[in-house]
Order: sequence, then C-alpha cells, then structure tokens
Amino acid sequence: MRYCNDRRNVGSLPEHASDVGTGVAGSEACGDVMRLQVRIRHGMVDEVRFQTYGCGSARAASSLVARWIEGRPLEEALEVRNSAIAHELGLPPVKIHCSILAEEALRAAVADYRSKNAQQCGG
Repeated sequence: MRYCNDRRNVGSLPEHASDVGTGVAGSEACGDVMRLQVRIRHGMVDEVRFQTYGCGSARAASSLVARWIEGRPLEEALEVRNSAIAHELGLPPVKIHCSILAEEALRAAVADYRSKNAQQCGG
C-alpha cells in the first residue's frame, strides 16, 4: 500500500492556534486512532498533519486524506468521502472503517477550527 509508510504529513501543529483545527476519530478499544490537524489560511487548507495509531490501512487513509486536501479550498476538502478513500486505497470490506475514521477526523478538525473562529468573532 503506497500511502501506508508515507511520512510526508506525519506530525502535529500547535493545537491552540486559532488557524488550526484538530480532529480525533477512533478509539483505543477498536485499535485505530487518528488525530488529524488542518491549518486554514484565507479559506484554504494550508497545512495538514496527522498522527495515526493502528493498522497500515488506517495510516494509509490518514496519509491519503492529508495529500488530497492540502492546498485546496476548505469547502472542497469537505467533499472528501470515505467511499473515495476506500476506493483509492482498494480497502477490503473488513478495513472500510479506516476510511470512515479518516473522514470523521477531517470533519472533526474542520469543526474544531470553525468553533475556535466563531468564538473569536463573537458568534
């Protein structure tokens, strides 16, 4: 799996920065945990970092999402669906949950970013 060991976007961003959203999906109980962070500047996904603990399919899904959304408009990044992730990676049915976790982590990161910025604007 080409994305499994791709380390390009592995790492973290400053969690409390107003231009950074952090999303976590999964649980230690199921064995896969994804932490995805996005830095949004001028409506664009400027930077993406992730830390994924679990199987190779989970790491590959995180890496693929990071590659797909970096440099894109935020609204376009939100169009990423788990079905597209699963298809691109050729995930077998037993590993579909990895693509679902990646989509959930992305949505949670964007929600965190939006929440931080709504509070700063008084909304």
